[in-house]
Amino acid sequence: MSSTAATVLLAAPLALASVALIAIFEPGSKPRRVLLAARLTSLVLLAAAVAATIDVALHGAVTSPLLGFAGIGLSVRLDAVSVTMLTLVAFIGAIIVQFSRNYLDGDPRQGVFIGRLCLTLATVILMVIAGNLAQFVLFWIATSFALHGLLVFYPERRKAQIAARKKFIFARVGDVSIVIAAILLASAFATTDIATLLARAQTAAASGAIPGSVGIAALLIALAALLKSAQFPTHGWLVEVMETPTPVSALLHAGIINAGGFLVVRFADVMLLAPPSMLVLAIVGGFTALFASVVMMTQTNVKGALAWSTLAQMGFMLLESGLGLFALTMLHIVAHSLYKAHAFLSAGSVVENARASWVPSAARPGAARAVMALVVALTLYLAASWMFGVFNQPSVQALVLGSIFAMALAMYLAQAGIGGLSLGSALSMMLVAAVTTTAFVALHVGATEWLGVVLPSPPPVDPISLAVMLIALALFGAVWVMQLVAPSRLESRRWRAARVHLANGLYVNAACDRLIGALALPSTKTVRNQP
Repeated sequence: MSSTAATVLLAAPLALASVALIAIFEPGSKPRRVLLAARLTSLVLLAAAVAATIDVALHGAVTSPLLGFAGIGLSVRLDAVSVTMLTLVAFIGAIIVQFSRNYLDGDPRQGVFIGRLCLTLATVILMVIAGNLAQFVLFWIATSFALHGLLVFYPERRKAQIAARKKFIFARVGDVSIVIAAILLASAFATTDIATLLARAQTAAASGAIPGSVGIAALLIALAALLKSAQFPTHGWLVEVMETPTPVSALLHAGIINAGGFLVVRFADVMLLAPPSMLVLAIVGGFTALFASVVMMTQTNVKGALAWSTLAQMGFMLLESGLGLFALTMLHIVAHSLYKAHAFLSAGSVVENARASWVPSAARPGAARAVMALVVALTLYLAASWMFGVFNQPSVQALVLGSIFAMALAMYLAQAGIGGLSLGSALSMMLVAAVTTTAFVALHVGATEWLGVVLPSPPPVDPISLAVMLIALALFGAVWVMQLVAPSRLESRRWRAARVHLANGLYVNAACDRLIGALALPSTKTVRNQP
């Protein structure tokens, strides 16, 4: 694809945004033209995304000419990172648009909802494919405002208003951070073109001549990513947005919440110039992942557990970024988005799914069984890593995160083995574990090959980053032990007391509510029937 032809890709998200204009004339129930336009434009966008991905795979990266002046305007950057995100968002967007047609069927404001949904998708796409800093910042901010309109779609719902208010405040702080960071980067590298900027960052890293303002810009990017991903202690709004229609929850948890991780990956070369910014991401992200994982264990409703799961995944994703595993971060974004979209859109079938699913035993596996499961899981991971040549270029960061993966696999093995297994069941369990481990390592290697042309390799490990990794590994190990022990302690008085506090997130969110004046919001007087 030529640089000029890449400009044509701008037509797809702009057409999607035009659905919002059509919705002005058909805002009510069963808006025929709105529904038709939404379906067609979302499918065209998906087709364009697939075509762009194939073209980048065959011919390499390309940046379209700028439609603007003085470095400000619209341009398209197509490389392995942007087309991966483009295809992911287009795919999930097409599914959510179709799901919304049925979910909102009969709602008196169905046309308004579809219009807002398409506008939000368009802003996300224009951010993902941005070829210059001005466009990236503009649609980073626009995405937040567009999402706000979906979060308060039912304005009479008090909880939705509280969640939206908190997100609005944190998002504005993030917006200021990304604006200042963009200005500093444009000044330091004398360009607003993202591809040129990243190339000059690589040159600066090689020569050691790093402009002083880059460190500040990287810290501001880290702050914007943490706020966008709802990291502790700004996480409360993410676990409270369940008052919105299910398609909004799916779009948020499977798509927009990943923008923080994408921001770090997009400017990975800049982030590596400022190690303190990487440490901030690793520390805050790792703590959030641990905190959310523990709280998730105490949730009693499906959507609440899914929300805390998303928070934990975002924290782990930023931990990966903070350790310099940018390709793994992108793989995590794709896998989490696909899983969470399915989880939210199928949440209504939870009872049927639960009946057909394996449920872990409440009994506690013995220490010997748990240790054996961990040894088996680590052996499988090391064997798969050796098979795919991971040890040819060993990475301490990858081994640490691989060990955390092995803990998760060991949990499955330990729980599944309670009560004894027949030979056939044991072989089946080992086969599942082996296939899962092989798939994880193979996908990581594949993502590194696909994205390695664009993304930098993990940085060398210094004493501080090594200490952070070892502490994270120890804390994840403590949570692993807690998950093994907790089911057998459900009737313990101390565990029941702790469970109450954990279920409320240790009241951090309540303190945030007071801080922003959420308690002063009026109570709900009328509630529209949710479809």
